[in-house]
Amino acid sequence: MEFDVMHILLDCGIILFSTKFLGMVTRKLGLPQVVGMILAGLLIGPALFAGTGFQGLIHPTEIEMDVLKSFSQIGVVFILFSSGLETDFREMKRSGVAATCIALAGVAVPILLGTFAALLFMGGLSEIHNHEKLMNALFIGCILSATSVGITVETLRELGKLKTKIGTTILSAAIIDDVIGIIALSVITGLGGEGSIWMTLLRVAGFFLFTIVAGYLMRRAFRLMVKIYPHKRRTSIFAFAACFFFAYAAESFFGIAAITGAYMAGLMLSGLGDSQFVDRKVIVSGYMFFTPMFFAYIGISADFSGFHWSSMLFVLAFVAAGIIGKIIGCSVVARGFKYDGKESLAAGFGMIARGEVALAVYATGSVLIAPNGGIDPLVATIFLIITSSILCPVFLKLVFKGHQTATLEAAADHKVTISSEAIENVHHHIEGDGE
Repeated sequence: MEFDVMHILLDCGIILFSTKFLGMVTRKLGLPQVVGMILAGLLIGPALFAGTGFQGLIHPTEIEMDVLKSFSQIGVVFILFSSGLETDFREMKRSGVAATCIALAGVAVPILLGTFAALLFMGGLSEIHNHEKLMNALFIGCILSATSVGITVETLRELGKLKTKIGTTILSAAIIDDVIGIIALSVITGLGGEGSIWMTLLRVAGFFLFTIVAGYLMRRAFRLMVKIYPHKRRTSIFAFAACFFFAYAAESFFGIAAITGAYMAGLMLSGLGDSQFVDRKVIVSGYMFFTPMFFAYIGISADFSGFHWSSMLFVLAFVAAGIIGKIIGCSVVARGFKYDGKESLAAGFGMIARGEVALAVYATGSVLIAPNGGIDPLVATIFLIITSSILCPVFLKLVFKGHQTATLEAAADHKVTISSEAIENVHHHIEGDGE
């Protein structure tokens, strides 16, 4: 099949213009730009126009689609690399038992509810013995594990709760939540290859051992490099190289998702003198081109031919599992750590927002999810992002209405802390600092 690079240039122009335009529109409506970028992919691609004779503004050939897919895969690697760079590992270690337990519950309960809901729509709970369907259900459940805290940060700041005890606990838990979710994805990805649970855990352990050793050596090398060449582009170039090496090693050597390797590379470089400098370069390099390609590609490659309106029951169940799972899991654990009723609810409400990481998990598992009974988690994931982005600030404002909480200074005897610098950096890569 003939490949025409001019078509790729045209497609890239249409994608970048449409994703940014609709991203700005959805942001003005109070939704994450992620939503607008996905909608752009749906509107310019053929997915929504099947049977109408119109193929969409872009209709790439199979080879051109492979090129766009490659761009999108680099984009999702950048997303997770940036997330790792923005994770304050030292603050995470100091965040306390409460935040850690809230994060664990905020991952485990949604995964269990999502898996349960998916199995119900795949033939019933008896299908748990069917390896393929069980893996499909686990992947769908894993999509629900991630938390996007950007909207939560802005809402807590607006309410004056950002530096209260419960505010810092929510933010700390959200940071830890991402790490635990990535580990869960790694285990489920390994099991998807039909390996035994013990071999999977062995590969995961081997990968994290590799990450610790290689990451330690990499940190020492980068610390020396930053000392000699502070704020130089070469630092960012070597950091990008490390990201790609880690991503490649994760999938090729350990059978772990490449995005896990990218996240761990960022985590290993977080907290260094030039981490924020490198992260800004990731934003420029990734979010100017590759990341819009990722979100648009999801919409462009969507296939709704097997989707029926009856499948909306699954979408509703998926969204309910994602929201209720976070609220129940996080609120119950927070209550167990002596937070009052409203603060416990706030812990659950503050963790329900989903965004780019949920889509990254979907993209990783979608190649392994076989269509089953018309179930496609893409529509469900989009609905979850939109619904949770609306409900998160609404719920937080309702629960904090007229509620007085102790400030962080008044609660200094508690061990749950987070730096103001970390707060400002948490998940800013999608919400962005400007248009």
